[in-house]
Amino acid sequence: MTGAPLPEPAVSPTATEAGVSSTARPPRPRWRQTLGLLARNPTAAVAATVLLLIVLVAVFDEAIAPTGPNEIAVQDRLQPPSLAHPFGTDDLGRDILSRVVLGAAVSLRVGFLAVAFALVVGALIGLLAGYYGRWVDDVLMRLMDILFAFPAVLLAIAVLAVRGPGAGNTALAIGIVYIPVFARVTRASVLGVREEVYVRASRSVGASDLRLLTRHVLPNAAPPIIVQTSISLAFAVLAEAALSFLGLGTQPPNPSWGLMLAEGRGFIDLAWWLAFFPGMAIFLTVLCFNLLGDGLRDVLDPRQRTLMAGSGR
Repeated sequence: MTGAPLPEPAVSPTATEAGVSSTARPPRPRWRQTLGLLARNPTAAVAATVLLLIVLVAVFDEAIAPTGPNEIAVQDRLQPPSLAHPFGTDDLGRDILSRVVLGAAVSLRVGFLAVAFALVVGALIGLLAGYYGRWVDDVLMRLMDILFAFPAVLLAIAVLAVRGPGAGNTALAIGIVYIPVFARVTRASVLGVREEVYVRASRSVGASDLRLLTRHVLPNAAPPIIVQTSISLAFAVLAEAALSFLGLGTQPPNPSWGLMLAEGRGFIDLAWWLAFFPGMAIFLTVLCFNLLGDGLRDVLDPRQRTLMAGSGR
């Protein structure tokens, strides 16, 4: 006698759902998405790579430099580029390559310190002005307008005239010049964020101003500030070179790209390499910072980010 066919076992819907959920990929962190999109931009990727190399040279300058910055060899003075001295020598026989490498640490240190100071102070001013508005906004922004009224180089020279020349005072002078820039950029970004739904919702449940500013407003207002930081680093390096060229920045015998330009100016017809290689170092660094800033602006802009993410699928 044949028995009745056995019923097929029913598949539990929860098991199926569990299988689907187990194969779903978790979303990538935002910073990884940003780096991935930035890597798809060849110009920004090359600029970031070159900047990384320049920073590494500045960090390990003493290990990379063939000689010390002030090792004098009068018998080798004004030697053109050669295998022994790839960048040539100056009027005292000092190796130009070593001074360019060691000068990278000075120029980048001043630039980073200046932008860090301007970023902290300017972002704080812009955050308070944009969030609270009214008289706080009026008072803080009028102070920034006063600083904006002075030409940038003239204001930096005035600060150095009071404080005296030197790398530290140069960083302070450049930082003061760029405080209004960061204040305005931060204020404009905060004005567009403070009335968003998530900010109003957090305020309605009793979140404090400090929590709103640090957890909701500042993180969402950060993209324009990041782009401005990259661009300001380019101008800070250029400003340090200009002030050192005028004799108000880094003082001899310490190497600095701007100071090396000033020292090579008198030999431009006789020994072109004295000014060419420091000038190329300034040009390359400023160009890469600007290109990286353009790439960050495209990646951090919501519309451009959506287009770039869609084209990469």
